[in-house]
Amino acid sequence: MAVDMKRRVARGVAVIAIALGAGQLVQGMSGKAPTQRTAQNQIENKPQAIERVAATDTVDTPAPMVTLDAPAEMAPALKAPVVASVTTPEAAPKTAVEPTVVAPQTPAMTEVAPAPKAEAPVQAVADACPVSLELAASDNAMIAITLVAPCHADERVVLKHAGLTVTAKTTLTGALFADLPALEQNASVEVMFKDATSVAADVAVPELAGMQRFAVQWQQDDAFQLHAFEDGSDFGGAGDVSAAAPHQPIAGVPAKGGFLTLLGDATTDLPMLAQVYTYPKDSKAKPEIVLEAAVTEATCGRELLGQTLQTAARAVTVSDISLSMPDCDAVGDYLVLNNLVPDMTIADAN
Repeated sequence: MAVDMKRRVARGVAVIAIALGAGQLVQGMSGKAPTQRTAQNQIENKPQAIERVAATDTVDTPAPMVTLDAPAEMAPALKAPVVASVTTPEAAPKTAVEPTVVAPQTPAMTEVAPAPKAEAPVQAVADACPVSLELAASDNAMIAITLVAPCHADERVVLKHAGLTVTAKTTLTGALFADLPALEQNASVEVMFKDATSVAADVAVPELAGMQRFAVQWQQDDAFQLHAFEDGSDFGGAGDVSAAAPHQPIAGVPAKGGFLTLLGDATTDLPMLAQVYTYPKDSKAKPEIVLEAAVTEATCGRELLGQTLQTAARAVTVSDISLSMPDCDAVGDYLVLNNLVPDMTIADAN
């Protein structure tokens, strides 16, 4: 009984001691809390930037230093400031990208069979530079020539027909309009260009059957003059058919007597010139045909060369002329070739 009483007293004393200890512990904990919050507030309110202020004469009282139990390890000093850029999703800086040159894609090479060779490559060139030659028979057994060659503009050309050869010149557009006395009923005309190409065409001239023709041709300064004396005329008379009086018929009107046609362009390089006399085949009075050559500074003391052409029996007779000119002290004189049909003789004329 007494023991129980002692135990109860001891238990009560222990309870009271425990209660007192617990109350002091609670009071101690509540007393330390403000200090921890103040320190935490000081850490949270730490300035985010440090502003450098110029030094003054007045020295302020330094702020109390806060000693941290575990100071952070100091980063090694850097020789140059390091700027770290932080990329945020809201404002990501644009990254400079160097331009990249992309080579154009080359299509894959596909083996293709070679194209067949053109059978007529010359024709392809002709199509790229067309040449047209048209012939037409006109009054008094003349051949009307129409040439269109745009790639041969303003160019010297040579007209050839039955041994007759003369020069001409195309226009600035490559055209040529000319007339040639037909020397054959089935006439063929060839036009030669300076690049050695040529074009030819044919035409029938049946009217030539009732006419006769005599021609003389030469080059450059080897000049000859043709005279046809009709009705017993003489030099300068009414019946003297020459370059001074060619007796050309009126267009559309048949010629009653003979007439002279002057051919060739003397303005071209190395001109080739001719004169053609035409007269009716059934003429009762046969004209007398003569050639003369003037003694000039260009012809004296040398040999003149030329050719004569004469229609006969549907053929053309071509004969060469070689004439030795007097010395230059005879300038102003003339040499005359008489009886050219059928014979040729030489006579002097002053």
